[in-house]
Amino acid sequence: MEFLLLLLFLLALTAGSALGITVDSRDSADWKPTEEGRRWRSRPC
Repeated sequence: MEFLLLLLFLLALTAGSALGITVDSRDSADWKPTEEGRRWRSRPC
């Protein structure tokens, strides 16, 4: 029974992804800004 619930959950995630109703929860807080594809580096004050 647990296997069927897991399978149903994974199928629901797959269907949501295919329909485009999922959301990326990453907030990009750890991503560094880029300028024309190059990583921006902060300079010390």
